[in-house]
Amino acid sequence: MMTDYTVSEKNAPLIVVVGGANMDIGGKPDGPLREKDSNPGRVRTSVGGVGRNIAHNLRLLNLPVAFLTALGKDAYGDRVVAECAMAGIDCERVLRTHDEPTSTYLFIADETGDMRLAISDMAICSLINPAYLSGQRDLLDTADVLVLDANLPEETIRYLAETCAVPIFADPVSVSKAGKLKNVLGRLHTLKPNRLEAEQLTGISIRTDADLARAADALLATGLKRVFLSLGIEGVFAAEAGQRIHVPCCPAVPKNMTGAGDAMLAGLVWSYLQEKDLVSSTRLAAAAAAIAVEGTRTVNPALSPSALLEKAALCL
Repeated sequence: MMTDYTVSEKNAPLIVVVGGANMDIGGKPDGPLREKDSNPGRVRTSVGGVGRNIAHNLRLLNLPVAFLTALGKDAYGDRVVAECAMAGIDCERVLRTHDEPTSTYLFIADETGDMRLAISDMAICSLINPAYLSGQRDLLDTADVLVLDANLPEETIRYLAETCAVPIFADPVSVSKAGKLKNVLGRLHTLKPNRLEAEQLTGISIRTDADLARAADALLATGLKRVFLSLGIEGVFAAEAGQRIHVPCCPAVPKNMTGAGDAMLAGLVWSYLQEKDLVSSTRLAAAAAAIAVEGTRTVNPALSPSALLEKAALCL
């Protein structure tokens, strides 16, 4: 299905997102979680995945988005496509297959909502490979920005980094997956790691502000243009050649602690296309994260360009 963008969006920059899409299945007990027992509670399903969530946030910021991923020819895959279509994400070129089921993330939270245990079945991401993407060259070559997540196979990340001339924004996803980006950092424009991911990529233990600066310098030394280091409740530390900035968290009343990083990266893409400087970009990134945690869902439908600017004005 080709998304029918509004007239105001037809001349807007095209973002291509390459990454994972999941069906999330989560359970939360009504009371204290008891291990090795059946816990009365609630089980809910929702569409997720780092790449898909970033794409959804980008659409909320009024940017045309094409999504490249792999989904099973199953009910979960159908739901992912349907919900992407509702969000205005172009899924025309998504790979559908009988070879693997749609990626599924199964988790159990405790009574406070914190995840206690999870299993991630993302074997299908191996099919988001150079052979599949080589057939999407016309789309990749006309993109204004490429966004990728480290759920992709390492060979795919290398292929995109070596063959795509557009600015690439990358999310390391997790400590275990961040290493896939290590050999292509110099070909990326923007990287958004958290503290542990930055430690994994640089080998620097980050405990102080001086450590933050050293880690950022090490990442920039690879040729990376900008790094935005997410520090949770301590805000965002950002750096580019000749400049560093540490912005505190924006004021927020959290209802959901997931999805902040996905919104942050979408905010960084929007900031880049708006030609914002490092200070403004960092505040907008922090603002996007704050808006994300204020919603009950992983992607907060309250995100918009005006909401982003309004919240960023409070990030001082």
